[in-house]
Amino acid sequence: MTIASCLTDVPHPGDFVREELDARGWSQRDLAYILGVPEQAVNLIASGKRGISPEMAKSLGTAFDVSGEFFANLQKAYEMSTARAPDPAVARRAMLQSAFPVREMIRRGWLTDMDVGSLEGQMMRFFRKNSLTDLPQMAHAAKKADYSETTPAQLAWLFRVRQLAGEMVVSAYAERKLRKLVGDLPQYMTNEEEVRHVPHLLAECGVRFVIVEALPKANIDGVCFWIDDVSPVIGVTTRHDRIDNFWFVLRHEIEHVLNCDGRGELSVDLIDVDLEGGMSAANDLPAEEQLANSAAAAFCVPAAELESFYIRKFPFIAEKDVLGFAGRVQRHPGIVVGQLQRKMNRYNWLARHKVKIRHFLAGNSVMDGWGDVAPAKL
Repeated sequence: MTIASCLTDVPHPGDFVREELDARGWSQRDLAYILGVPEQAVNLIASGKRGISPEMAKSLGTAFDVSGEFFANLQKAYEMSTARAPDPAVARRAMLQSAFPVREMIRRGWLTDMDVGSLEGQMMRFFRKNSLTDLPQMAHAAKKADYSETTPAQLAWLFRVRQLAGEMVVSAYAERKLRKLVGDLPQYMTNEEEVRHVPHLLAECGVRFVIVEALPKANIDGVCFWIDDVSPVIGVTTRHDRIDNFWFVLRHEIEHVLNCDGRGELSVDLIDVDLEGGMSAANDLPAEEQLANSAAAAFCVPAAELESFYIRKFPFIAEKDVLGFAGRVQRHPGIVVGQLQRKMNRYNWLARHKVKIRHFLAGNSVMDGWGDVAPAKL
């Protein structure tokens, strides 16, 4: 057999070395002399007790007048043929991680890191399915009119909100109470600390309010869905931890509830993504999103009042004028600043007034994330 012969049972490369020595009439000592190595080194390779290093592959190729890659490939093929088969759990974990942000869900405490069979069971309970291949298709709406692009990270976040909301106890939902609350909420919008009352006020109306930190790259602001026909849920991320964004997103989701968006036999969930960039009623948005954006913008600062102030003061709007206007319309200055920034496209202007509010909600709401895990049962 020549050096170019191929076998199908992937022998050790030393078999090819012995065959070539026989074909050339060389001894192992001759080859050791040619290679400039101890005879024992050749003997260990020829007897299959030592593999061929990249350097030795190049030397053997030169000695036998073939490519060094030939011996390197022989060694690689032999090692692959003798390697142990991977644990079947590897493929199953790869499937899970490819479909869902499993590692992040474990890090966040939504799942427990266990053997793959137990992990699959947890995933099915988390997503409320009997098969992992039956990926639930949820709809989302915000900047896009396409309702088919919910990502796995967004889907996982949504089901975490649903999981936590399902364990809450609130009053029976009453649309009349929620509409009245919308009219009463401005009294809580002059001081940032007053946001702490929001979860309780919504619960009295029968609306479950949940705060869940968004998963990486999910870009979620909020969601409205219904556990059943009489149980609305509002979930938010507070990823933009600012007073203006909080009130806009909250009013946006309340409008979805009041309009019964997502309620019915199909139980379509509306995940609002990147509301920060869509706070105007753009014509390319779905109708329900245009309504929610318009309601939220007018709620943050009455549109006619804002426009009148802007026309009178632009382009030289002094800080004292903003503070006076905020007092007159009974809004926190940060909420007014947020609306004016968007009109002027100057997002650093008076930004110090857009204070953080998430820490006021902690302890007063169901909150999951930022190092804390809300208790829930799978």
